[in-house]
Amino acid sequence: MSDRLQPAYILLEDDTWYRGAASAPFPVTPAEVVFTTNLSGYQEVFTDPSYAGQIVVMTAPMIGNYGINAEDVESERPMVAGVVVREMSVLASSWRASGQLDAWLQMSGIPVVSEVDTRRLTRHIREKGAMRGVMACGEQPSDDARHILMASPSMEGLDLASMVTCKAWGTVGPDDARFKVVAYDYGMKRNIVRLLVASGCQVTVVPADTPAAKVLERKPDGVFLSNGPGDPAAVSYAPPIIREIAAAGTPIFGICLGHQILGLAFGGQTVKLPYGHRGGNHPVRELESGRVLITSQNHGFAVEGEEGGTGVPGAPALEVTHRNLNDGTVEGVRHREMRIFAVQYHPEASPGPHDATPHFAEFVRLMTPTP
Repeated sequence: MSDRLQPAYILLEDDTWYRGAASAPFPVTPAEVVFTTNLSGYQEVFTDPSYAGQIVVMTAPMIGNYGINAEDVESERPMVAGVVVREMSVLASSWRASGQLDAWLQMSGIPVVSEVDTRRLTRHIREKGAMRGVMACGEQPSDDARHILMASPSMEGLDLASMVTCKAWGTVGPDDARFKVVAYDYGMKRNIVRLLVASGCQVTVVPADTPAAKVLERKPDGVFLSNGPGDPAAVSYAPPIIREIAAAGTPIFGICLGHQILGLAFGGQTVKLPYGHRGGNHPVRELESGRVLITSQNHGFAVEGEEGGTGVPGAPALEVTHRNLNDGTVEGVRHREMRIFAVQYHPEASPGPHDATPHFAEFVRLMTPTP
């Protein structure tokens, strides 16, 4: 351990713990501990509101080697509870770099523990499932850290969307845009708005609990349901809103948490996955064409689907359109009669690099008046 580092550790709720080091002191930090398989894009990961309330373990062995910049962010600040890495680069080797990752996270108050055997930690989470944990300074876990850990909330039943949503309405895009879209912000990434605008939309972003009547007053061409953190079943105010908008005949497109809430709105159920899907390399099969998409994902819950079929139990109006090739979970649904569809993965993240981008064109097609 170098002179600039001090002892630190990660403690999980099953009392497994991992030694590490920190470059600066930080308070004991509890959160759900998850891992992502992204080899790059760490700045996008750390600023994605879907990671709110989570300590993120990076499986890539070195993080920070290309530094940070003002363009590769998905929100105004890092949203993760903490970061765990094997090695944090102290050099930023990129012409785009405007600073170092470690300093940027420290300035934002995000604790970082490095020098951790992240391969061992990741394998443990894969075997035992994502669980609560704490990051703390010290040679070994203290009674205080254990008390804070056990007093921390479980991700199940936690409505984090209401904590990360915008506080007021805001509009992005030209006034003469072909389509007017209202986007429900459950923790929306900036690149989603950029791609909607690039598709010919003016986007009005509204808080997660905005009444349907206020949205329908604007006579939008379409409504978008964003990604976000937490348990979809805990966002209990959202399904009635979605049903009212759907009943008005408005086209709806959902991504990630928006996909899960859409499933709940039509009678489906969501389940917590053992360790979730997080990374930029998840294969998804499009059932209608048989085509395989390489997708970027970040979620710990999924819509429950009919085993071996295309139905959604409890939601006969929905049809499964996509499935994950790793575990068979539902990755996309569409309404059998209404102009409504949603996907679990992130088509705006471009890991394929553009395998799923056509979903934005699909939304535009649904909003286009038929002759």
